[in-house]
Amino acid sequence: MTEKIYEQLSLLGKKVETPERPEDAVLETFPNPHPDTDYVVRLTAPEFTTICPITGQPDFAVIVVDYVPGPRLVESKAFKLFLGSFRNHGTFHEACTVYIHKRLQEAMDPKYLRVVGLWYARGGITIDVVVETGTLPPNCTPLPIGRTSYRGGRE
Repeated sequence: MTEKIYEQLSLLGKKVETPERPEDAVLETFPNPHPDTDYVVRLTAPEFTTICPITGQPDFAVIVVDYVPGPRLVESKAFKLFLGSFRNHGTFHEACTVYIHKRLQEAMDPKYLRVVGLWYARGGITIDVVVETGTLPPNCTPLPIGRTSYRGGRE
């Protein structure tokens, strides 16, 4: 059964170019192998980059996604390619974080989804954006987010 699930994935295990634009990226998903159990999945991208739509200067962030799967989970390589598509895309921090959340919500239909963008300072100001939807089941606890000590998912 596991092999049939993975046969549906077109990116995993193959050489694939990073999409040029976020809207061109495919967020592949696969069935939740444990739909009878609520659990939290964390995806962390500690080296996320995009560019300012006005100045063209690079912007850097740590993107943290916590979700409780519904029927589907996002495949991590597809998620990586999706995030990579922002590298030369001009967007503001808030719009970018919300867009990531909307695409994940659309692709997975999770029970709970939180996307956090911890943006590095530009002009002396840091911008942290949190978008959260759904209901966190009582037996699920996302890992804490330490703003300055964050190290790839571990504190």
